[in-house]
Amino acid sequence: MSGTIVSERVRSAPPAPVADPPRRLQRGRRRAGLLMVAPAVLHALIWIGIPLVAAVVLSFTSYDVLTPPRFVGLENFRELLSDDVFRRAVLNTSVYTFFTVPVAMSIALLIALMLNTRLAGRAIFRTAIFIPQVTATIAVALVWLWIYDPRSGLANAVLSFLGLDGPNWLSSTDWAMPAVIVVGIWQGIGLKMLIYLAALQSLPTELYEAASVDGASRVRQFFSLTLPLLRPATFFVFVTSVIGAFQSFDQVYILTDGGPANSTTMMTYEIYKSAFREFRMGYACAQSLVLFALLLVLTLLNRRITGGDRGTR
Repeated sequence: MSGTIVSERVRSAPPAPVADPPRRLQRGRRRAGLLMVAPAVLHALIWIGIPLVAAVVLSFTSYDVLTPPRFVGLENFRELLSDDVFRRAVLNTSVYTFFTVPVAMSIALLIALMLNTRLAGRAIFRTAIFIPQVTATIAVALVWLWIYDPRSGLANAVLSFLGLDGPNWLSSTDWAMPAVIVVGIWQGIGLKMLIYLAALQSLPTELYEAASVDGASRVRQFFSLTLPLLRPATFFVFVTSVIGAFQSFDQVYILTDGGPANSTTMMTYEIYKSAFREFRMGYACAQSLVLFALLLVLTLLNRRITGGDRGTR
C-alpha cells in the first residue's frame, strides 16, 4: 500500500527544472550569433548607412562633383517648394502608384486564388505570369514601345480591328500616363501573385472545413477567413509595391523620357536629371530625402491602418 502511494506521488510530482546552460555556453552562442549577422550589418552600414548620411549632409550644400561642396542651408528645400516640375513629378508618381498598386494587387490575388485550386497546368501558368517580373525592365519597355507604336503597334492594330482609331499613345499628354500605368501593372503582377500564392498555401485548412460544415459559402469564407488571414502578406505586398512604384524609372526613361510636356516624369527621373544631367548633386540629395520621407510616411500610415504585419487575433 505504501509503495503504491509513493509511486503515485512520484508520478504526480512536477518535472525537475531544466538547468540553465552555463554562462560560457551562452557567451559562445552570443558571439556566434554576432558573427553570423556581422556581414549583413557591415553591408548595410557600407551601402546604406554611409550613403544615407552623405545624402543628408549633401542636401544642405551646393555640389556639382567638380568643385567642393558649399554649405547653403535650406536653400535646396526652399527651391523644391517652388519647383513646378518636381511638384508635377510628385503628382505623377502619386497617380502612378494610386492606380498600379491596388489594381496589380487585386489581379494578383485573383490569379493566386485560381492557381491555388486543382487547375491543370498550374506550373505553366505560374511561370508565364512570373516571367515579366524577372525580365529586364529595359527589354520589357522595348517590347511595349512596339505595342504602343501608332503605325504598326499591336495596341492600335487591335483597336483598328474593332473599328476604332488608336491614339498616338506615348506622344499624347492624355494617353502617355495611362500607357505607362498599364506597363507597370502588367510587370508587377508576377511577384505579388507568387507571394499571395505562398500565403494561401500556408493557411490552415481546418478553418475552411469548419466553415463549410457551418454552411459558409465560398464568398463568405473569402471575406471572413481568407482576407483577414492574408493581412501580413497584404501588408508586405503593399509596402514593397508602393516603394517599387515610387522608385519607377526604367520604363519611363525608355518609353517617354518623362514627356510629353512632363506628363510622365517621376520623382526618380527628376532626381536622375538633377544629379547626372545637371550635376546638381546637393539638389538631387534634397529631392531624394523628400522621396524617402514620403515612403516612410506611407509605410507608417499603412501600418497604422491595417495593423501592420500582425496576424488576426
